[in-house]
Amino acid sequence: MPNLASFITNNSMLGGGAELLCGNVKKHNITLPKQDEKWLIKDLLIWIQKNIIKERPELFLQGNTVRPGILVLINDADWELMGELDYELEDNDRIIFISTLHGG
Repeated sequence: MPNLASFITNNSMLGGGAELLCGNVKKHNITLPKQDEKWLIKDLLIWIQKNIIKERPELFLQGNTVRPGILVLINDADWELMGELDYELEDNDRIIFISTLHGG
């Protein structure tokens, strides 16, 4: 079994308009690089902003967390139930970001 601190693979999806920030690509299969400590979801957010978001990154993150109006699901559960930014990623986690704000 791999050391989870070595690498993490997960499936991330952006929807509800959030996919527009990354060239209209909704699904991303991610392999995170090695680091000394376990990957937390707050680390994933920064990695996504640097590596997947193609335009207007300020619409995805505000400070070190997602902007208000972006729902985050970890394995189909609200991230508020999972520890939010401090959730430790596990291999094959499914992370979904859904924008709940829509222009009109």
